[in-house]
Amino acid sequence: MNLRKALPVVAVLPALLVISACSGDSDDSADEASPSAESSPTSAAEKAAAEAKRIGAMDPQSLEKAAISGKSTGFEFKKVSEADAVAGQDMEADKPECQPLASLAGGYTHIKAVSVEHRSLQPSEATNATIGSMWLASHSEKNAERVMSDLRTSLKKCAKGFKTLGLTYKDVKHLKDPSLGDDAVSYRITNVVAKQSVPMTYTIVRKGGVIAAFYGVNMLTPEKSAIPEAAIEAQLEKLD
Repeated sequence: MNLRKALPVVAVLPALLVISACSGDSDDSADEASPSAESSPTSAAEKAAAEAKRIGAMDPQSLEKAAISGKSTGFEFKKVSEADAVAGQDMEADKPECQPLASLAGGYTHIKAVSVEHRSLQPSEATNATIGSMWLASHSEKNAERVMSDLRTSLKKCAKGFKTLGLTYKDVKHLKDPSLGDDAVSYRITNVVAKQSVPMTYTIVRKGGVIAAFYGVNMLTPEKSAIPEAAIEAQLEKLD
C-alpha cells in the first residue's frame, strides 16, 4: 500500500511544509543582515557574507553548501524556492511570548538570521508516511543560544497554543529533548486546518551558531511524525 496516497490533507498544507516566518529583534543586533529591496542580489550576498564574518557566523555560501540536497537517509531533500520560503515571514503570534513558536511554525527563527536555507523533505520509500521540511539558520553563537532559550520559555508559557495569520495552533507539548548537536529541543503542536487537527513534531537543534530545524507530519500515525534522528544527524555532520 502506498501510504502517501492516504495523505490528501497535505495538499492543503503548503504553508506548513515549506514557508517561513521571521520576527523579533536580537539582543545585540548582530544578525540583522537583510538587504533593502533596492539591493542587487550580488550586493545582498556581499553584505550578508560581510556580516557573517563580522559576527563569526556561517556565511550564506557555506550554509547553502552545508544544506543537504538530493536523497539521504530515507528522504529526498529538495531546495525550496525563495518565493515560497518568504511567504510566511509575517507570522506574528497573538501572544508575544509565543512568537518563537509562531516563527518556527513558518520556517524561521524569531531572531533574524544572517542567512537561511530551506529544504522540503519527501520520503523515498512508499511505506513512509512522514513528510516535512528542514531549514538552517545562521546566527552568531550568542543569538543561536538565545533562540533555544526563548523557545524553551515559549514552550512553558504557550501550552494552550496561539494564533497567527488566521491559523490556530493548540496543544503544545514539550517532548523529551534528543541528544543532538550542542543543544536540542523537541515538541509536538497541533494545527487546525479546515476543522481538521494536524499534529506536527518539531526538532530544533543548535550546532555552534547554526539552528537546524526539522518538522514532520504523519497523518496516519502522528506519534511517528518526527523526522528520524538519522536524517538530522546526517545534516549536522555537514555543518562540521
